[in-house]
Amino acid sequence: MKNMNELMRKARELQEKMEQIEEELNNLEVEGFSSGNLVKSKVTGKLEVVSIEIAPSLIESNDKEMLEDMIVASIKDAQEKARAIAQEKLSSLGIADGGFPGLSFPN
Repeated sequence: MKNMNELMRKARELQEKMEQIEEELNNLEVEGFSSGNLVKSKVTGKLEVVSIEIAPSLIESNDKEMLEDMIVASIKDAQEKARAIAQEKLSSLGIADGGFPGLSFPN
């Protein structure tokens, strides 16, 4: 019985820590940049795009394809940073691959 109680206590602690991490990721905002920092994007810890800022000089250049590429690059940069932060937080619980029900991230 003592082992079962200990197991249940550890399971509750893990659940509380996971809830805390999930809350931190919900509140986390990470910035990403394109080359030259002409485009800045912001994503949440859940990888949702929150905002995009484009330097006026880039808009004035009228190079649609370059602008599109830079937007994608800045979003990818922010998402990679957010994934790294999430993985770091999850690894503190012994979940190295970031895989845990309800906290999976798309590749």
